[in-house]
Amino acid sequence: MNFSGRFARRFDDEIRFFKGWIDGPKAVGAIMPTSTITARSMARVIDPASGLPVLELGPGTGVITRAILARGVAPANLVSIENSRDFHSRLTLDYPEVRFIHGDAFDLDKTLGDLNTSLFDSVISGIPLLNFPMDHRVGLIEDLLDRLPPGRPVVQFSYGPISPVTARGSSFSVVHHDFVMRNVPPARLWIYHRVE
Repeated sequence: MNFSGRFARRFDDEIRFFKGWIDGPKAVGAIMPTSTITARSMARVIDPASGLPVLELGPGTGVITRAILARGVAPANLVSIENSRDFHSRLTLDYPEVRFIHGDAFDLDKTLGDLNTSLFDSVISGIPLLNFPMDHRVGLIEDLLDRLPPGRPVVQFSYGPISPVTARGSSFSVVHHDFVMRNVPPARLWIYHRVE
């Protein structure tokens, strides 16, 4: 894609983002769309050769979705859950081969439907976890890790200086993955693994 095409896509992403933010600031949880640098860093944890689908939470305008696909994940091997009806509708138009699900990531048994028993390679999450109580955050990470093979990661985006989910010693661990200055505001990425 040439410079004018990239600029037009970014402008379109920002317009959709601000509309989503005005309609539901708590659900969006940011002041600007995720940068492509942050998205690429998140997608680096994926193992495209695993053959397993990838689970994306909170794709928003699709910046992270693009990075996941660029990592080598086939569109049919990406399952993406979006709670905003407007974002979901646009994403299904932009990426018709990706399996987008409109639903609640905190109720995966219901939201995933026939995919509820699927095993995923990894989880890439852009959900604004700091907007939710800690017990909801911990429950989500526990649920996500139960859907991954041993040792595979959940990567979470956050603006806070510490992990948005407290490590649970005998259950799961958390490590700092990246600090991206070229994001507005600067972003921190965290990786959660099941303790074996």
